[in-house]
Amino acid sequence: MNKNSYNIMALAPNTSNKRETVCIFGTGDFGRALGHKLIQSGYPVVFGSRSTQPSSLIPKDAEVLSHTEAAQKAAIIIIAIQRQHYSFLTSLAEILHGKVLVDVSNNLKINQYPESNAEYLAQLVPGTKVVKAFNTVSAWALQSGTLDASRQVFVCGDDMEAKQMVMDIVRALGLTPLDQGSLLAAQEIENYPLQLFPMWKFPILLSLGLAAFFFFYSLIRDVIYPYVYESKDFSFFIAISIPNRICPIVALILLALVYLPGVLAAIIQLYRGTKYSRFPDWLDKWMLCRKQLGLVALAFAFLHVLYTLVIPIRSFVRWRMNNQILSLALKNETEPLNTTHAWLSDSYLALGILGFSLFFLLGITSLPSVSNNVNWREFRFVQSKLGYLTLILCTAHTLVYGGNRFLSPSSYRWYLPNAYMLSLIVPCIVLVIKFVLIFPCLDKPLTRIRQGWERNAQYPE
Repeated sequence: MNKNSYNIMALAPNTSNKRETVCIFGTGDFGRALGHKLIQSGYPVVFGSRSTQPSSLIPKDAEVLSHTEAAQKAAIIIIAIQRQHYSFLTSLAEILHGKVLVDVSNNLKINQYPESNAEYLAQLVPGTKVVKAFNTVSAWALQSGTLDASRQVFVCGDDMEAKQMVMDIVRALGLTPLDQGSLLAAQEIENYPLQLFPMWKFPILLSLGLAAFFFFYSLIRDVIYPYVYESKDFSFFIAISIPNRICPIVALILLALVYLPGVLAAIIQLYRGTKYSRFPDWLDKWMLCRKQLGLVALAFAFLHVLYTLVIPIRSFVRWRMNNQILSLALKNETEPLNTTHAWLSDSYLALGILGFSLFFLLGITSLPSVSNNVNWREFRFVQSKLGYLTLILCTAHTLVYGGNRFLSPSSYRWYLPNAYMLSLIVPCIVLVIKFVLIFPCLDKPLTRIRQGWERNAQYPE
């Protein structure tokens, strides 16, 4: 046998070793699902229950005993019951002494109790080794095997040996244990499953706020103004035209907001002369949700593409084109090709196609399944270099769309500019600041600061 084959065999798990028995208190959905998964992974399982009557719901290879008998058969006991039912465990304190109790419970709301359920369990049954684990995995995921969205299992506890035993079980189930430290971390771990898209709240609320603002802004300019001054009913613009203005505007602003905190952070570091000073909390939170901001922006850009594709089949567009054709035919005239307009139109479309393509690439690269397969330099090149190129292309796309209408008085209704003009403010600010920061007089000291140099640091000679 050669050396390579020996190494391969050494890395393989030793399946001949008999695994130790695991006890589960509770025969609810989660307890049964976890028991079934443990049996599949080679663990003997015994359930502790108030009722020892046979049930078709219990995995057939598992044993069902009373709580006392089940606890005596295992060193690890998984408490798969709710906190309000923990009281009966005090009567088992002598039997449970020295055993590892794994708390898998969750609450109905964040910080429902002063202490975590795991800490309460440790106080209730002193002398045991309490470990918090499995509360982020659902019974449905265990039953169906679709663990991709919940493969990570947070583990915490005060006893290192007990934590290691639980993490070995987690790995045997095909999951990934993440050691979160002592039992003090249990409160945060229990709050985690109760959070509803915590990193998405700000991006979604911001995008909805921007969409609502530009909807009413466009409604005033494109529907109410023509109705008041020209007696024209363009209320049908609400269905396609106005959303097709809102989507690219919101997408461009959100894309600019992805890169704005980066340039603000650079300015702060240059001002302070160090990278070791903490950013303001609002900037920290802003930087942490940049990925979500970018994905929401991509969703709005994708909607803009879909809305644009249906323009030729719109009744209003076909009516307007037919009227123009009939008007020219009745006058026996032809309209010469305006090459300047043709150049602007084709450039506008080309910039939009290129910008959206790179935008889509940024979105794909930010997905964990893709980002995990590229190194840091590749990821940074795509997200930073190509990201700024995407912002430039999308900004240019909007600028070319406006053409010479920026200076046309007729484009200002009630002294209000077109909505797309407002969308250029933030992107232009970001690009101008970034352009200034790449000057060598600023870029070199910023690079040195990010490499650990400090302006006012005193180094020994």
